[in-house]
Amino acid sequence: MRERWSSAAVERLCTPPADSDAFFLPLAEFEMADLFDDTPSVERPAQGVLLVFGPGAALCSPDLIWWAELPKRYAERAVASGTLPVGANLGRPDTPGELRSLFYIDWPVTDRHRDALAPRIDRWVDVQDHRAPSSLDGTAMRATLAALAGQPVRTRPYFNSTAWGGHWAVDKLGFEPDDGNTALGYELIAPEAGVLVGQNAGAQVELPFQLLCVLYAEQFLGTDVHRRFGTSFPIRFDYLDTVGGGNLSLHCHPREQYMRETFGWPYTQHETYYVTASEPGSQVLLGLRQDTDVDLLRKEVEASSAHGVPLRVEDHVQAFAADPGQLFMIPAGTPHASGAGNLVLEISATPYLYSLRFYDWLRRSTSGVPRPLSHRHGFANLDTDRRGARVVDELVQQPRVLREGRGWREEVIGALPEMFYAVHRFVLDGTSPAEDDTEGRFHILNVAAGDGVVVETADGRHHDLAFAETLTVPASVGGYRLVPIGSRPVQVVKSLVTPS
Repeated sequence: MRERWSSAAVERLCTPPADSDAFFLPLAEFEMADLFDDTPSVERPAQGVLLVFGPGAALCSPDLIWWAELPKRYAERAVASGTLPVGANLGRPDTPGELRSLFYIDWPVTDRHRDALAPRIDRWVDVQDHRAPSSLDGTAMRATLAALAGQPVRTRPYFNSTAWGGHWAVDKLGFEPDDGNTALGYELIAPEAGVLVGQNAGAQVELPFQLLCVLYAEQFLGTDVHRRFGTSFPIRFDYLDTVGGGNLSLHCHPREQYMRETFGWPYTQHETYYVTASEPGSQVLLGLRQDTDVDLLRKEVEASSAHGVPLRVEDHVQAFAADPGQLFMIPAGTPHASGAGNLVLEISATPYLYSLRFYDWLRRSTSGVPRPLSHRHGFANLDTDRRGARVVDELVQQPRVLREGRGWREEVIGALPEMFYAVHRFVLDGTSPAEDDTEGRFHILNVAAGDGVVVETADGRHHDLAFAETLTVPASVGGYRLVPIGSRPVQVVKSLVTPS
């Protein structure tokens, strides 16, 4: 359908203005149909089959819809390797592809288009192997997703490499990265996550996790969560691996009003860091010091960005020992960074594209130039009130026992009134199972220490969950048990949306 796009609409909606922000764009709100002057139509042949393909093809009122999709990680990998092809961005077949447009324009628009079509897709086509695509009948796809909405689900994990990345997953999990490190472990980031279905590895189909929220929102999310967040799955789990790597950039995330008005997301990027593993002496940087002079910090950040002057981060931001098992709360606007030598489980709100960087340790891009910093956005969102002892008291919380039974207890390890989700932890001594119930809202589980657990649901299903793995328990599951694997103690981190 490329030749029928409206060039004026593409220019207005898909092409970032020359004076647009170099880092971020507002989240696109237009629909696929807005790229056409008129509703696309085709003349049906008297005999034979007419195939219409490309973005917007489903607008032609076809008799059958086949949806072909390549998971988003392939495009991100192409960006990292410098091989994203010309024409990769929606509506711009003759321009070089860029990640900024993928994140903020192409993916939101095409995902909305796909989600609207999901109830009537006749065949899902997985094109990861372009020589032998795998596919699933549309009715079977929806039936599969309906079944998954009633049982625990694990998404397909993968790792991305970055300049600061470490090697924990290489050493401990045996993962072999394409680009040298395992910086970002994508356990569950809903807009990009996929679920593998099929028994035979050679015939598996990867379906977007997001379709569970679109087609079966109340069963999967729960009635209250669905009312508050629509079909957006609001919590994400990912790993930040700096073991043998470097410090993350010092950054913060947009505060709620700024996120809505500037970037177009209806909720913001509150985060937490759970330290799963760390090397001796490693640290987490979090929150302003009591004596921080924000004007001085601004001057030093600007000098560093403009002239490459090193910034003494500890002069402005507090440093905490990165002890395994400690959770650090990071509400929007809080400056923070995971230091070198950590494996951090990031339990966060789903918006994940808005790291407002103050300082990046003078790292350079692959082309040798200093990495650009979005410090103007950062200072517009910096929380200057929570500092000193307030950071320690409110953001470095100690566990509180919520409930307990024979051989186990459930602790609250992080909760704040301004954050819509909480983080709990099950501590099992290895002798007895722990009992839990979703009570109408999904849970996310991650084995943070020990060999793992078997998650047993009331309907008799069993799901093995090993160390460092993540599982979503849909709201519809109700009661379930965590049964330790073996006799060693196990710790399972849990996150859930708190009642409104």
